[in-house]
Amino acid sequence: MKKDFINIQDFSEQELLKLIELISVMKKAYKERVLPDLLHKYTLTMLFLGSSLRTRMSFEVAMTSLGGHALYIKPGDIHLGKKESIEDTAIVMSSLCDGILIRSPNYKDISEIAKYSSTPVLNGMADDSNHPTQVLCDVFTMFEKTGKIKGINLSFVGDTSDGFGVIGRDLMLICSKLGINFNCASPKEYCAEDSYIEIIQENAKLSGAQIVLNDDPKEVVGNADFLTCDAFTWYGFEEETKKRLSVFMPKYQVNSDLLKLAPSDCKFLHCLPANRGEEVTSEVVDCDQSIVFAQAENRLHTELALCAAFLAGNESIVQLEQIQQKNKYDDQIIRIIRSLHTS
Repeated sequence: MKKDFINIQDFSEQELLKLIELISVMKKAYKERVLPDLLHKYTLTMLFLGSSLRTRMSFEVAMTSLGGHALYIKPGDIHLGKKESIEDTAIVMSSLCDGILIRSPNYKDISEIAKYSSTPVLNGMADDSNHPTQVLCDVFTMFEKTGKIKGINLSFVGDTSDGFGVIGRDLMLICSKLGINFNCASPKEYCAEDSYIEIIQENAKLSGAQIVLNDDPKEVVGNADFLTCDAFTWYGFEEETKKRLSVFMPKYQVNSDLLKLAPSDCKFLHCLPANRGEEVTSEVVDCDQSIVFAQAENRLHTELALCAAFLAGNESIVQLEQIQQKNKYDDQIIRIIRSLHTS
């Protein structure tokens, strides 16, 4: 039965940990140029209803690196749900490819595609809801730097409101699943709603995560292993810009003064693109504590793992098992993917 990657809430702590383990193995194999052709002659349709740099490039390179092909459908090529129903589009697209990646302004579109698609669907970002590939990458990046996941202290400063605070909300969600302590500072008018916090706290009871919500950035950075933020304003929402900046600036800007309140070994993360001078200063983005570009590179290794885990069929895994001279990573890749298929 096909499995989609569209919402972190759909996955258990153990499944997410297996994916992070797979990212680690895939990164090592990629760096040594020994990735298996798990997706030989596979095609991933990449449907983008908005512009993208990291998501498009990372998935396209990932598919090529695994022996497959990525078919890019750019914004405007199709008008989803307009000339043809989403159901019909999903059925047709999935009959012509081995998987679908979609970036959409609306999570509803992604969930509808997943509902009717006969092949796995990957969420490349829902502008109004979540960005699961990004936050999985972020956790891997933190794991890579610390050697642990449970008990990491992550501080987020910015928007966590419904419909706009995409990164903050999804980071809060994955932290609550994995036992990562999430310390958040959001303005009261741009804070996650009570119904969402209830879901987060239920997850946290199981994982042991401590979720702290505040409206003062200075109060949430004191024990941070990692500090992160996201854009206050977005292209296409110019009418909101003045209002939002009046709330967020300068109190919620991550600058050198705020970073100095964190431990000296605290690392700065940002999903990029960064509006330098708004949510974060160039001084912070470019400082020695910043790991934003290592984080951006890890999008590739995250997508390698996601494509392998969700697209590779049993026949591809069997073929890899039967190779006489396997490299040192092949057995690890097989083991992790098989465990994900059976979970």
